[in-house]
Amino acid sequence: MPNVTVARRIDAPVGVVFRTVAHVEQFSQAVPGILRVEFLSEVRSGAGVRFRETRMMMGREASTELEVTEYVENERVRIVSEAGGALWDTVFTVAPDGAGTELKMVMDARPQTLSARMTVPLIIGTVRKAVEEDMDAVKSFCERPARR
Repeated sequence: MPNVTVARRIDAPVGVVFRTVAHVEQFSQAVPGILRVEFLSEVRSGAGVRFRETRMMMGREASTELEVTEYVENERVRIVSEAGGALWDTVFTVAPDGAGTELKMVMDARPQTLSARMTVPLIIGTVRKAVEEDMDAVKSFCERPARR
């Protein structure tokens, strides 16, 4: 089961960082590659939120349906999706780090099909690069003076 772990120290309070990664609308503002978000549930925040996220990936629009399955305010949020024959289980955690916050994201990819068992290991490097870009975007967004 491939795993991607990325951490960033962010010069912003825990609450600001948590809201940015845990609230779909704010995350989509922070990450430039996200073109649009469509809610698929009545719930708009917290556990039970279902949404479709459309991003530019390799020069094309790609949509993924995601669900927030765990939400502990100012601590962690888990987002799960099924795509490309794999279950993608992503956990963002936030923790105080001096005057700032440590943001950590762990993404586990669990292939569900034979095809995914072969392709997931091949694309995990590309996934890591995309995750690092997202985390850098979240860092920049949270560190803007208006966010603090």
